[in-house]
Amino acid sequence: MKINGNAIRTGMVIEHQGGLWRAVKIQHTQPGKGGAYLQVELKDVRTGTKLNERFRSSEAVERARLDQKEFQFLYADGDMLTFMDAETFDQVTINQDLLGEDRVPFLLDGMTVIIESHEGSIIGIQLPETVSLEVTEADAVVKGQTASSSYKPAILENGVRCMVPPHIEAGNRIVINTADGSYVERAKG
Repeated sequence: MKINGNAIRTGMVIEHQGGLWRAVKIQHTQPGKGGAYLQVELKDVRTGTKLNERFRSSEAVERARLDQKEFQFLYADGDMLTFMDAETFDQVTINQDLLGEDRVPFLLDGMTVIIESHEGSIIGIQLPETVSLEVTEADAVVKGQTASSSYKPAILENGVRCMVPPHIEAGNRIVINTADGSYVERAKG
């Protein structure tokens, strides 16, 4: 499906230069001279190669048609991740590189993810936007730091380090953004 060059969004997969590319970062730029354009950092979904391109609103870009299906995460075995189709109970094993090393710790047992495929080959895994995790270690609040909006380091049950507000202590459950590992809020309930 054709879309305007300025309609590209982060996470979108487009067909460009004979390959499939995922938009990693986008930045709207309006120079003093000339027309506005979209600066897009693209990553090849198969090889991982990165490329920076400029797209003007007048350019037509081909958005790739992806099949998306829900799978349940079962287990990790070395670098391989095993998922089960929620409808047919078929299992599929995928290399963790497809998810990204920084996002693997957010995979929890039984988590429902969306696996994207293009013409039968798997090209991506989408985690839920947020996950709820327990804080196992949190630094003590330094006296006098509470006046400004300061954050303190904490370690979560999956081993990931993140910055949390001063009121969060070990044993609290918090909601974390899976895209960048940042604190969202204290978990409810």
